Amino acid sequence: MKCNISQDVTAAAELLHNGELVAFATETVYGLGANALNPEAVARIFEVKQRPHFDPLIVHIAAPEQLSEFTTGLSAPAQRLAERFWPGPLTLVLPKRNVIPDLVTSGLDSVAIRIPAHPIARELLQITGLPIAAPSANKFGCLSPTLAQHVVEQLGDEIPMILEGGPCQVGVESTVIQCTEESTILLRPGGIALEEIESCVETVRLARIEDFAETKSQVSPGMLPRHYAPGTRLFLIEKLEQLPSAESIGVLSLYPIEETILSGREFAVQEILSPSGDLKTAAAKLFSALRNLDQSGVECIVALKMPETGLGRTINNRLERAAY
Repeated sequence: MKCNISQDVTAAAELLHNGELVAFATETVYGLGANALNPEAVARIFEVKQRPHFDPLIVHIAAPEQLSEFTTGLSAPAQRLAERFWPGPLTLVLPKRNVIPDLVTSGLDSVAIRIPAHPIARELLQITGLPIAAPSANKFGCLSPTLAQHVVEQLGDEIPMILEGGPCQVGVESTVIQCTEESTILLRPGGIALEEIESCVETVRLARIEDFAETKSQVSPGMLPRHYAPGTRLFLIEKLEQLPSAESIGVLSLYPIEETILSGREFAVQEILSPSGDLKTAAAKLFSALRNLDQSGVECIVALKMPETGLGRTINNRLERAAY
């Protein structure tokens, strides 16, 4: 199979209605979509991605009015978050209705739902009238795609179509929140910073292993210790003195590294995420920069830890899993 790269939303919608997979642009990363109500189509997502079935999928919908079809309701804190951040890079984990197949949710009684902001994703959802289950359009555990060409490189021979929408503006996956009347838990840092969530709800707690000790399936995507990884070994360090011994090193950093700081060490390749220190710009460039380093032929990649604030927290989360 050779995939077609196109902006033909009608053709993409027809494929989804026929049980096929379509990769499509969102503001976060490119997703690999299937009709969330079709278990056979959803099973194909797991097959193509080589994704374990205990890792649930995010369901994308077009509008808040559809929530009642797929969930049993929103808590007051979840309602505030939805009103503030939808459409956008926020995923809410909510109690599900039985219409959502267990395969989508890995057998859990909750479903992760998001309303994307990207115009081509929104048009696709509106034309299909379907909830679309869509993890990132890559092989499981690998770098997420932020361009259509990234999807081609990993899945181009296995899916019929990529709905082209240009570069992903956010560049990292959505923030995932489990929100009840009693607690708000950040399951996965993402395109909305923790500080923004905290401005909307009173107390946000970071997910702990003990919160889900009795759950065999992952409550949210992106919670496994190793994920988002390049093929080249990656080291996450806080200062250059921690550089590993290697013949050729590719470095990922927020700012340019001054030659005087290098202390005689030469990097074969450098990827600078944002010379101005803007963390939103850095997040948008993260996966493309890692992909460039991975393809450069260096012996290892060294990433300098970002400031633990705003989207720097999200970037560090991805780098920690890549370096695990």
